[in-house]
Amino acid sequence: MITEVVTVRPEEPVTRAAKLMVDNLIGSVLVVDEEGRLRGIVTERDIVYVVSEAWDPTKHKVWEIMTENPIVVRPDDDLLTVVRKMSETNVRHLPVVDEKGVPVGIISFRDVLDFLMSVFGLALGLTLEK
Repeated sequence: MITEVVTVRPEEPVTRAAKLMVDNLIGSVLVVDEEGRLRGIVTERDIVYVVSEAWDPTKHKVWEIMTENPIVVRPDDDLLTVVRKMSETNVRHLPVVDEKGVPVGIISFRDVLDFLMSVFGLALGLTLEK
């Protein structure tokens, strides 16, 4: 899980979400309300949609393209639960929220893959370097 969560507000322009993804080398940003509770997620796929529809990303707002009420996991969910949710819902990013719905992290498919590679590498006596 990555604990440095990058967030935007629903009323911000789509360009802000896209810029945050580029600047932070990430594939999604979480959309939060005034209290910091999760309201949605914007992913690379959403940005591709904006481009494919020839929308002006400076004029459209995050709330227009975000996935509302995204599927989430809890900090104490095990890896199997996370992978199962990703597989069943065909998503690559799962917000991790606390009991109040505030994001405390995010798990990407890449995080899962990196973890599994390190486990298999250790089991085989290999050191996997990035």
